[in-house]
Amino acid sequence: MMQPIRVGLFGLGKAGKEVAGQLVSDPAVELRWVVRGNRADVETQLPSIIPVHLAQAVDLQQLLEEAPVDFIVDFSCADTCLAYAEIMAARGIGIVSAVSTYKSHHLSCLKKASRKTTVLYSPNITLGINFIIIAGKILRKLAPHAGVEVIEEHFRDKKEVSGTAIRIAELLGLDSEKQVNSIRVGGIVGRHEIIFGFPYQTIRLIHDSISRAAFGQGALFAIKNLHGRPKGFYTMEQLVSEGFSAALA
Repeated sequence: MMQPIRVGLFGLGKAGKEVAGQLVSDPAVELRWVVRGNRADVETQLPSIIPVHLAQAVDLQQLLEEAPVDFIVDFSCADTCLAYAEIMAARGIGIVSAVSTYKSHHLSCLKKASRKTTVLYSPNITLGINFIIIAGKILRKLAPHAGVEVIEEHFRDKKEVSGTAIRIAELLGLDSEKQVNSIRVGGIVGRHEIIFGFPYQTIRLIHDSISRAAFGQGALFAIKNLHGRPKGFYTMEQLVSEGFSAALA
């Protein structure tokens, strides 16, 4: 019987709590510990045997000695990777990051770590989003002159434009300022839609986020697909694309 993949989690906010729940419920992985960002993150559904540490107080080297892991999953904030990337790389611990607000120096930090270990970065780690991105790329190549618009819908209080929608536009070669349309209404968790307009037909690629648990499922997909792979820098889009190609073979 194969031993479960040992995992540590950074971040226990709204998304992190859902991710933790998914990690705990999957027998293929073992969530060994969580590092949270602040004292407000106290309500969890984690078993009491899983220790939860405060980021400002944790000694990562000691934690990894006491509770070794094969992968860490990051759903915290941008600067967290600056604290752990070198340590994880030196130990050969895989990194799965789903932080959406990285700047160039954060990405440089992860890419440097990928020289020594397996690193995956995805600003939206859900399987569905990455599937429609790949499908969108295929349609762009098949019909480069079709009109294309991206629509993102979120809950009323979300102020900024969806980073996922901007990334979709950039990957499809669109003007993210002109071809990304935002809708804010009610309690929508999140919807992303790519519309292709042809003379006599319309194609719509739609992804609806029903629960943040989808991020946890995406993290599990990434961990299971990365386990045993050589060191390097990977993306969720790359993993989904491989599965897409294999299914069509």
